[in-house]
Amino acid sequence: MYKKVLLAYDGSVEGRRALREGAKLAQFCGAEVFLLAVVEISSGAVTLEGGFAIPVEEQIATYKAILEEGVERLKIMGFSPTARLGMGAAGQEIAGVAEEIGANLVVVGHRPTGPLARWWFGSVGSYLIKHLRCSVLVAQTEIGDDQFARLLTMPAEQP
Repeated sequence: MYKKVLLAYDGSVEGRRALREGAKLAQFCGAEVFLLAVVEISSGAVTLEGGFAIPVEEQIATYKAILEEGVERLKIMGFSPTARLGMGAAGQEIAGVAEEIGANLVVVGHRPTGPLARWWFGSVGSYLIKHLRCSVLVAQTEIGDDQFARLLTMPAEQP
């Protein structure tokens, strides 16, 4: 099944759900876990949804802390993840790292956006589905520990 799982992580609520869901799936498969946080840089400053510009240096520091938080969450679950901070367009960076490491599965969170934002920026999940040769999980739900434990005790279905 999956041997290398790339978890794209941004520290958001949706990102935390995706991290947990992807990590639980990696545990189930006995997969190696890679963690990636991406600082999206279009100029010398990053503009947030409210129109505020944040210097890139601050964004890098913020995402280093987010990456470390993700690593700690994965260590608690028993992983020794490989972590990386990427720079650029999220979809392109995630796809590039997935190809580089030979990921079998890429897990991203789903953050609802309005039609204008989807038209202007596009969807990272859609980009990945079009550009990757491996499976992509766009996590929208969270698997609880009790649900996961039940999955582990169920016999595997035979084809």
